[in-house]
Amino acid sequence: MVARTELSALRDRYDLVIVGGGITGAGIFREAVRTQASALLVEARDYASGTSSWSSKLVHGGLRYLKNGQWRLTLESVRERQRLLGEAPGLVEPQTFLMPIYAGRKPGRWLMQFGLRIYDWMAGARRSRWLDAQTTLEAEADLARRDLLGAMAYEDARTDDARLVLRLILDGCADGGVALNYVKASVRSDGQRVCGVRLSDAVSGSEREIDAGVVINATGAWAGALPGAPAGAPSLRPLRGSHLLFSPRRFGLRHAVSWLHPQDGRPVFAYPWEGAVLYGTTDLDHGETPDEPRITSQEVDYLLAGLAAQFPRLCLNAGDVISTYAGVRPVVGGGKADPSAESRESALWQTPGLVGITGGKLTTFRVTAREVLRAAARELPRLLPQDEQPLFASATPVDSQRRLYGRLGIAAAGTLMQEVPGEELSRIGDTPWTWAELRWAARHEQVVHLDDLLLRRSRLGLVVENGARALLPRVLAICREELGWDAARCDAEQARWLGRWQSQHAPPGWTA
Repeated sequence: MVARTELSALRDRYDLVIVGGGITGAGIFREAVRTQASALLVEARDYASGTSSWSSKLVHGGLRYLKNGQWRLTLESVRERQRLLGEAPGLVEPQTFLMPIYAGRKPGRWLMQFGLRIYDWMAGARRSRWLDAQTTLEAEADLARRDLLGAMAYEDARTDDARLVLRLILDGCADGGVALNYVKASVRSDGQRVCGVRLSDAVSGSEREIDAGVVINATGAWAGALPGAPAGAPSLRPLRGSHLLFSPRRFGLRHAVSWLHPQDGRPVFAYPWEGAVLYGTTDLDHGETPDEPRITSQEVDYLLAGLAAQFPRLCLNAGDVISTYAGVRPVVGGGKADPSAESRESALWQTPGLVGITGGKLTTFRVTAREVLRAAARELPRLLPQDEQPLFASATPVDSQRRLYGRLGIAAAGTLMQEVPGEELSRIGDTPWTWAELRWAARHEQVVHLDDLLLRRSRLGLVVENGARALLPRVLAICREELGWDAARCDAEQARWLGRWQSQHAPPGWTA
């Protein structure tokens, strides 16, 4: 329950000002508020609108990192996955994976079993097991059958990445922090050290200077482009990962399935997610601006070729895709020939008054946040993170409310049940969202544009065909009631949304 604050209402000074509202900035913000420091987070666009809403939605240890010998990163990731599964039920949920094994193809059964035994050991519990061919096909009947020996089954986790970011930010605000979206920041210096930021609000047009004990540059793929920031950001190798979404009526899966792409041996995967089936991903150098990445026709062909190899019976083609998305990973360049071989470790740098952080993984945001605060505490000791406590207070009264409580938190979910008309608790079509969640988001979650509501507060714009065009009249009615939009504003927002969806998320060859 966070209203949007005017710049004029902000303090003159904060202990910590965080620039960047993705998973890294959100994690730092949440941990900083827990130290009792005064904290302000600003994001130039909407929260999670960059890399953090376009990931593969997996909270995982990363078997690929284990294969590459990145033992510390894998162990750290597995432990954080287990922590999040325990602390955030309904937001981070277990996901069973199947890795089909075929005669004469990689990976072999024994190598996979060896790797998964290590994976299980890191998690502190045995979760992997071998399924014979018959059991595998009973689990997923549309798998390729020729030379199938069976499958390795193992456990990881899934999430809604944008909702994870929002939960961290909204919980931080509930505990005394301040966060603002659509506010651009430039860094101010006094000649010797960074001393604050200059803010510009894209909504109101107002500007304001704020002093800061320490400024955090958590802008991810934009780390080297923060205006006024001193040099020191590492050289990044932006990598694009693109995904396709399908209707479960056309591509039905009960489990996640992972396999090696026949063209280059890269791991790809498909799994049920938020009322659709999500499939990806590519991993390519992105030579353009990271602002509005989009999938290319070559990536579509590559992904469809992978599906044809693993699910030949379905004959899936571009016409079956309901939406697409692409994100740019802020990977620190290590000079590897293969983009997928680059490390996903985070990189930290520090100059007087500023700490910068980029790279890293969705799964390990908490570890990264505490590392950043320890660095910031060298200048402002009160920022030193306290004893580790659960990030999320989780309590689900009944299983039917598990999802709502996980996404909104205890207090907000309880208030929603009292505030919103009961008839709006019905689900929207075949999706897991309710009309009540849309109204709540418009009322309490700093929605500025229609795409905030359709791409990040919910994912209706991705999982409903045609960019949820059929739902727009009722969605805009909620926006009129909760945000005060008049007819002209509704028309402008609808045109803005449909233009954005067509340019960035429409399936190949889609026409209105």
